[in-house]
Amino acid sequence: MKIEILGMGCQKCKQLTANAETAIKELNISAEISKVMDIDKITEYGVMMTPALIVDGSIVSSGKILSKDEIKKIISK
Repeated sequence: MKIEILGMGCQKCKQLTANAETAIKELNISAEISKVMDIDKITEYGVMMTPALIVDGSIVSSGKILSKDEIKKIISK
C-alpha cells in the first residue's frame, strides 16, 4: 500500500502524517508513506486544498485532517 500526504509542510500536514503513521502501526500493516511538497505534483492530482491523503493513487481526503480512526477505516477496506 502506498500512502501520500500532499501539502507544503504546514502543521495540518504534519498532523495528518502523524495520524496516518499511527493508523498503519495500529493496524499492523505494511505501507509506504511519503510526503509530497512539490506544488506541481500536488496540482497534478487536482487537489485544491491541502492537506490531502492519497491511498494507492486515489484521493481519499482533501482540505482536512483525518483522525487516525478515520484513516484506519479507509485503509482497512
